[in-house]
Amino acid sequence: MSDASNNNVTREQFVRFLEQQIPFNRVLGMKACSLSRGRAIFEIPFKPELVGDIFRPAIHGGVVSTLIDATGGAAAFTMVDMVDRVSTVDMRVDYLRHGKEETLVADAKVVRMGNRVAAVQVVVHQGDEEQPIALGSCVYNVSRGVGMPVDRTQASQDSKADSP
Repeated sequence: MSDASNNNVTREQFVRFLEQQIPFNRVLGMKACSLSRGRAIFEIPFKPELVGDIFRPAIHGGVVSTLIDATGGAAAFTMVDMVDRVSTVDMRVDYLRHGKEETLVADAKVVRMGNRVAAVQVVVHQGDEEQPIALGSCVYNVSRGVGMPVDRTQASQDSKADSP
């Protein structure tokens, strides 16, 4: 996704990878709304299975932290080549108030991209509200030139075709 990238992966292929090839993102219904250099905006539409506190009701904190991690990682990934990997080293989440039964939206911005480490800040809000429900501070390891992303669906079909 970086300007220096010399491969032919399109934005649509990258979004499909993020939304469909990562099983947990698919289960949550995560959507990539916007991707640009050093920035990503993702959302998770509300569904009743995301409630963690039935008495409020409130969205489970693990859903919020997953959204922070995925959005932050994608923002970092927009600044590297497709043959590079980004993996979480550290993540801090400050839960400011409970998530209501509404779509969660995370906005991630890369604060610093180094050769081996990326630092990303993420703000999570709901609907048109400007007040965040959570803030995330993420650090990612950047491994340069370790290979191409694997299309697990295609790889699974290929391995079945190779089986006797």
